[in-house]
Amino acid sequence: MNTVSATSAQPSHRKLIDIPEDVFRALTVKAAAMGINLKKYIEQLLIEEANEMEDAELYRYLVSNRPEGKVMVSESEKDDFMRRHGIGQYR
Repeated sequence: MNTVSATSAQPSHRKLIDIPEDVFRALTVKAAAMGINLKKYIEQLLIEEANEMEDAELYRYLVSNRPEGKVMVSESEKDDFMRRHGIGQYR
């Protein structure tokens, strides 16, 4: 899928998390071995996890939690979307 990136142009969210001490130490050591700090390493892990998610998994979640997504768009709506975003024949 590879739709998630870590560009600074994207808005980001902060989340305070608790990490067990042994996990904290292990990840800190691994990050240091890679030449980066723990925060950057955890961010990279989360981005990689999001990139590995399957489209079907995301669709299954959205259908069960956001039922408005089940409504099919008309051909004219689809054509307009593709034109605005330069997709398909509008490249």
